[in-house]
Amino acid sequence: MKRIFLLIVLSLAAMTATGQEKVKLYIAGDSTAQTYDPEQTLMRGWGQEIQQFFDADKLEVDNRAIGGRSTGSFIREERWKGIVDDLKADDWVLIQFGHNDTSTNPQRHVEPDEYKDNLMNMCSDVMAKGAHPIILTSIVMRTHRDGVLVDERPHFAEYIQLARDAASEICVPMIDMNQLTTNLVLELGDEKSKELYYHVKVGDHPKLQADKKDDTHLREAGAVTYAKMLAEAIKGAYLPLADYLNF
Repeated sequence: MKRIFLLIVLSLAAMTATGQEKVKLYIAGDSTAQTYDPEQTLMRGWGQEIQQFFDADKLEVDNRAIGGRSTGSFIREERWKGIVDDLKADDWVLIQFGHNDTSTNPQRHVEPDEYKDNLMNMCSDVMAKGAHPIILTSIVMRTHRDGVLVDERPHFAEYIQLARDAASEICVPMIDMNQLTTNLVLELGDEKSKELYYHVKVGDHPKLQADKKDDTHLREAGAVTYAKMLAEAIKGAYLPLADYLNF
């Protein structure tokens, strides 16, 4: 009997050690957060780099972000349902959309009021499972004209504010990644900030067929920098999620 009891205890300990009892941090978002294959591209999302700032023995990042998705298409394709179905109490969900919601593409575009409602409904879904949502505003697009940071996408600033408003109205945490990343890009300036974004040349990667100048998406330096910025903001806001950080 004692031997059976010992085997049960050891089995439970093994389950914990292998991560079956870990808290999960889900990421719902777009291409700026998604995970990329390093063998195929130099592009990186901040979501694929954030695990390194958490204690992997206590928390596992599950990055469900995918390129080209808005709140509307993420919901329609049941990607959001997949997260909600897998959620357990005390898990966390980072929600960052906006880049594609402002698109003129009808498959992506979401009207302002619907965008705000989608964010609030997502948060409600998470809380209904006993888990914890955090709304993130979209990272900045580092488009410069004559050395000056400009916003060339119509209504993008409006959607950033709507994300802030949604978090405020439903009383969930919000981390203003747009403001944080804007501050950093302004500090670095036009040329230096290119090192964070997908400004790459043929020869930098075997799969690269042409030079790229992309002011929306990140390369590794930017993804790591923004992931660390987010982790530091979580700590600075004294969110319970900070208990799982490794610094």
